[in-house]
Amino acid sequence: MRWLLTILIALMVLMTLVPSLEKIGLGRLPGDLNFTVFGKHVRIPVASTILIVLGSYLIGRLI
Repeated sequence: MRWLLTILIALMVLMTLVPSLEKIGLGRLPGDLNFTVFGKHVRIPVASTILIVLGSYLIGRLI
């Protein structure tokens, strides 16, 4: 349950940072969702969120 909450919070943070993170390649990974709904472009960076959470987990385990 705690990991689900962590992933959801990371997803919300990443959604606000996507425009600046696209410069380094995050937000454009194969698992990230980009679509248009009623003329508004929606980005949901699922794969980028999982990558960042796994990276954070590994860093946390090493420290």
